[in-house]
Amino acid sequence: MTGSHVDRLRAKEVPDTPQTRSPAYRLAFDDAEFLCREELRPVRLQLELLKPEMVLEEAGIKSTVVMFGGARIPEPGGAAWAAKNEIQKKNLEANAEYYDEARSFARLCSEHSATTDYSEMVVVTGGGPGVMEAGNRGAHDVGAPSIGLNIVLPHEQAPNEYVTPELSLNFHYFAIRKMHFLLRAKAITVFPGGFGTMDEMFEALTLIQTGRMEKVPFILFGKSFWDSAINLQFLAEQGTISPDDPDLFHVVDTAEEAWSIIAKYYELESEVEPST
Repeated sequence: MTGSHVDRLRAKEVPDTPQTRSPAYRLAFDDAEFLCREELRPVRLQLELLKPEMVLEEAGIKSTVVMFGGARIPEPGGAAWAAKNEIQKKNLEANAEYYDEARSFARLCSEHSATTDYSEMVVVTGGGPGVMEAGNRGAHDVGAPSIGLNIVLPHEQAPNEYVTPELSLNFHYFAIRKMHFLLRAKAITVFPGGFGTMDEMFEALTLIQTGRMEKVPFILFGKSFWDSAINLQFLAEQGTISPDDPDLFHVVDTAEEAWSIIAKYYELESEVEPST
C-alpha cells in the first residue's frame, strides 16, 4: 500500500468535528467535488489520458484493430429498437448483415491475436450495442480479450456484456477517447453508422491524410451503404480533396476481404481461415 493510500485511510480516522467534516479538510486527491471543479479540467484530462494507457500497458496490449460502427444496427433476427418509422425499421433490419460481418471479422482478428499471446491486433470498440457489441462478441466467441471504450452520454449507455471486464474503460471527454482509439491502431474498420461513426471515420482519415498519423489499413464495410452515404469522388472532382485521397481506404463487403487486406499489408505468414 502506497503512502497516499495510507494517508487517505488515516484522514478518515480522525475525530468527527466541524473541522474534519468541512470540505476544506479533505485531501485534494480524495475530494471528488474538488476534482470536478472547472479549474481542474486540465488535471481531469491528464488523468483520463493516463488511466487507460496504464490499464492497456499493464495488460500487455501493444496494438489494436479498431472497429467503428453504428449502435443502432441490430443482430439479425433482433428487434430494430432504434427505428422511428417503417422505412428505418426495414433498413436497419437489412443492415443487420453487418452485425454478422463485424462479429466474423472480430473472430478473424482475435484468432491472429491469439498467436501473439493477445498482445497484437486486439479488437477495440466503443463498448456499446450494435456493431460495437458484434465486435466484442466476435472476440468473445474465440475466448479472446477485447477492449470497450465507453463514454458517458445524456441517455443511458452501458458496456455490452462481451467486453472483457478488465478492459472495459469509461470516458467523459470525447477527445481523449478518440486518442485511445488510435494510439495503438494497426488497422481501422468502419461499419455503417450515423453521426458518431462518421465523426470517428473522418477524423481518423484526416489524421492519415495530413500525416499526423501513420498510414494503416483503413477499411469501410458495405459498398452499397458507403456509395450512397458519401461521395468522395465528387469532393475530388471539386478539388476540396486530392485526387488520390479516396485511395486512403478500401471498401469491402465481407470479413474475409477485410482480413486479407490487413494480412497482406503486414505480410503475415498465414491468413486466418474464417471460423465455422
